[in-house]
Amino acid sequence: MKIVVIGARGFVGQRLCDLLMADDKISELVAIDQIPVNQEPSSDPRLREFAGDFADKALFDREISGASTVYMLASILGGAAEANYALARRVNVDSTLSLIEALRDHNPATRLVFASTVAVFSKPLPNPVTDSTPTGPTMVYGAHKLMMEAAISNFAARGWLDGVSLRLSGVMARDGADARQKSAFMSRLFYAVMRGEDIVLPVSPEGQTWLTSVDAAARNFAHAGGLATSALGKDRAFTLPALHLSFAELVEALFRRFPESRSKIAYEPDADLMSLFGSYPPIETGIADRLGFYRDEDADALVRQSF
Repeated sequence: MKIVVIGARGFVGQRLCDLLMADDKISELVAIDQIPVNQEPSSDPRLREFAGDFADKALFDREISGASTVYMLASILGGAAEANYALARRVNVDSTLSLIEALRDHNPATRLVFASTVAVFSKPLPNPVTDSTPTGPTMVYGAHKLMMEAAISNFAARGWLDGVSLRLSGVMARDGADARQKSAFMSRLFYAVMRGEDIVLPVSPEGQTWLTSVDAAARNFAHAGGLATSALGKDRAFTLPALHLSFAELVEALFRRFPESRSKIAYEPDADLMSLFGSYPPIETGIADRLGFYRDEDADALVRQSF
């Protein structure tokens, strides 16, 4: 069984590759990113790593075609997409759609697992958010993801490709998170407490958000790759399980994990960032729950599985 991970050097991609390599049923794992996942060649002959543009036809013909499952994790994220619309469109829309069409043309039975985002939902969010909550993104990143969700669902309905889009909440916790990402302060919080550093959060202690650990995210992508087509049915875009936490609850869990930390946490709420990341209602993920997707048990498990 040949598996391809595109965006393999990314935060979730690296963890997903490690998880997939533990599966003896996988005979070949092709890891693709702009630069290799590892500088040293892998000792496992099943793993082959390539640096390159996933939209390159030669790379597709040589390395992606023939895969039973393709995980599409590469994209221009959040604030970076807002800052450079042309680049975001090229990667998130043009190149991604070309990949989807190439997979269709090669083998409609290919399982495509596409990384989408909760940024596809319209604001203000209802209480609770469910799988039937209307979409209507205001950010470029969310709009691009929704476009690809529509394409993948359409292709699946027409029998052109066996694809599914998974909507991720905030995935914790990336060390050195890109400052261009407006949500980067959440990852920085984890490492500030771990290292005993002070941090000012642009949200209130009572602000509510949705979070998932990188471990849970990787496990859920792997799970989606193995689901039977009949189990998915018509549900080809849905939200993955996430914890609904206040920032105060998250900080308390971090100090339980690192009780010796001397970190001091201050709050200076920013209205825009509170609107984007600190005013989330409860969330219900009925489709993902029915299909057996994984969720972090509680805030302590989230912290434990985020490093």
